[in-house]
Amino acid sequence: QEHYGGLNGLTVTWIGDGNNVLNSIMMSAAKLGMHLRIATPKGFEPDFRITKIAEQYSKEYGTKLLLTTDPLEAASGANVLATDTWISMGQEEEKKERLKAFQGYQITMQTAKFAASNWAFLHCLPRKPDEVDDEVFYSPQSLVFQEAENRKWTI
Repeated sequence: QEHYGGLNGLTVTWIGDGNNVLNSIMMSAAKLGMHLRIATPKGFEPDFRITKIAEQYSKEYGTKLLLTTDPLEAASGANVLATDTWISMGQEEEKKERLKAFQGYQITMQTAKFAASNWAFLHCLPRKPDEVDDEVFYSPQSLVFQEAENRKWTI
């Protein structure tokens, strides 16, 4: 909202794990007037119950919701590209399996070519290079440090 002046009509794309951060976005995006495009590898989709609620909210608020396994399809037209860690606390023993499953899901400038011309990047940190390359993470489109500073005030 701070970056775009408003949220209504924006398209947010999540590329990565169907985790708790995605669940929060799914529960709020439509209520804020945002379209949501989600790309997760097969087997790492968001919780089915959360998906059903998000679909209902999308209909209720007149927004679009897309779930796919194709990161570039999800990135198409996105104002915001977002991701999070692929290996959360307690999942360390799954690292090899997860890194293999998430091949092709790293957010790069190639991914950003599919996004809207005014795209921005978000990540709730800490970040691993597997999830987003340095070129995107340190680009002028990256809002990760503003995001972290804003989160400080909500804690």
